[in-house]
Amino acid sequence: MSTIGIIGAGNIGRAIAQALARKGIAVTLSNSRGPDSLATTVAELGPLVTAGTREEAASRDIVFVAVNWSKLPDALAGLPPFAGRIVIDANNPIEAPLFKPAELGGRASSEVFADLAPGARVVKAFNHLLPALLTADPASEGGRRVLFYSGDEAGAKAAVGALIERLGFFGIDLGSLAIGGRLTQFPGGPLPALNLVKFG
Repeated sequence: MSTIGIIGAGNIGRAIAQALARKGIAVTLSNSRGPDSLATTVAELGPLVTAGTREEAASRDIVFVAVNWSKLPDALAGLPPFAGRIVIDANNPIEAPLFKPAELGGRASSEVFADLAPGARVVKAFNHLLPALLTADPASEGGRRVLFYSGDEAGAKAAVGALIERLGFFGIDLGSLAIGGRLTQFPGGPLPALNLVKFG
């Protein structure tokens, strides 16, 4: 089983950790302030979630990144090479309090993100559902809640798709970062915040 780390312990990072722990998957959670600042958070999330440094989380086989867009460069700066490991971009190019869209130069946000994570096999996922939908039972509405993902490397997408299935969601591959990433990024894409359920 792949080891998993999360860089970012805000609403999305915590929701991802909770969804993983619910299915018995251990995860290392990190933030910019260090493991001690996460003592209360990991106690609430249970024994499968441990606090670690940013470097420890980034060393795992699969690394989620979920931080404020303006903090992404600092969150990823100075980390050891990802060397082909999977990095899941769970970010959106906007943040409170102003909610002003970031300037992307016409690119998909995940393409910008990929430049900040050299050597990573980037998959865009877990950014388009509200935290409450990530932590809720994916089968609570009689089917399986849809979770979109996209990326440029087939093996990485297959691994993330398998993880999505293990969490109980119904994964849908939207293609490349340039295409699928645009469909799910907020603002601009048509798919964020939609609570879609696959029946049957």
